[in-house]
Amino acid sequence: MIDTVIIGVGNPYRGDDGVGRYVVRQLEGKLPSASRASESSGEALSLMEQWGEARVAILVDAIDAGKEPGAIVRMEASESALSAETFRASTHAFSVPEAVELARSLGQLPETVIVYGIQAAAFQHGEGLSPEAKRGADEAIGLILAELSVSKAENNA
Repeated sequence: MIDTVIIGVGNPYRGDDGVGRYVVRQLEGKLPSASRASESSGEALSLMEQWGEARVAILVDAIDAGKEPGAIVRMEASESALSAETFRASTHAFSVPEAVELARSLGQLPETVIVYGIQAAAFQHGEGLSPEAKRGADEAIGLILAELSVSKAENNA
């Protein structure tokens, strides 16, 4: 049974918007057995299907929160709505906050939803991350792995 799903959201053909997908690709082979990673364009029904019956969903996406490029913002979406303004530069047709709120209204939100937003430098056409987004992604990978270790220890206690 999958306890935790990590979903990298984004479009890898729009510069830093691919940062979420980059993160989950780097996590491959490093996750605890009760966790899995997947990629998403950010479409609401797809996200809900991907987290399914998981207890914890961790979403990773590019944001535009007016921070320094590469900065990480960790948001808890389980209890309160995410700021749609933070995701205003998203190239997804339906942003992560809208998907989370739809799932909440349908009673299909996991017990815990955490969003790691990585401040993008640019959403230009083409593949590849800016050095700042890659630095933020690498930092987010460490934070996610640490979070999974703490969660695993709590479940074993």
